[in-house]
Amino acid sequence: MAKLDANSTLKRLQNRYRLVVMNEDTYEEVVKFKLSRLSVYVFLSTIFVVLLGLIIALLVFTPLKYYLPGAGYGDAKQRKQYETLTYRTDSLEKKLKDNERFYEDLQKVLKGNVPVLDTNKLDLPKVENMKE
Repeated sequence: MAKLDANSTLKRLQNRYRLVVMNEDTYEEVVKFKLSRLSVYVFLSTIFVVLLGLIIALLVFTPLKYYLPGAGYGDAKQRKQYETLTYRTDSLEKKLKDNERFYEDLQKVLKGNVPVLDTNKLDLPKVENMKE
């Protein structure tokens, strides 16, 4: 393997090339460019950075940011609606669980599967000096 010398790499980047755009019918030169690999690299990098900056500016300074999922944007009205809907959903889930438990207990009672509680084993507070 040949070693790559820093000078040879730099020379390769600075070699000049000619890009000619010609009219196919008349073979007339329409446009002529003198380019190097380094200038093409710098040009494409600049275009990339400018486009990236434009896209970021478009998202930051326009209402498009509200359509980005997970960006955390939204106005106060939307946040209040979200909190209200979350609270109502939690309340409905709790109510649904309570109703399911009620219907399960009701079915047990109707089928006669109610356990008999022994009142002797209940931990009732002792009341002293009950006078009427």
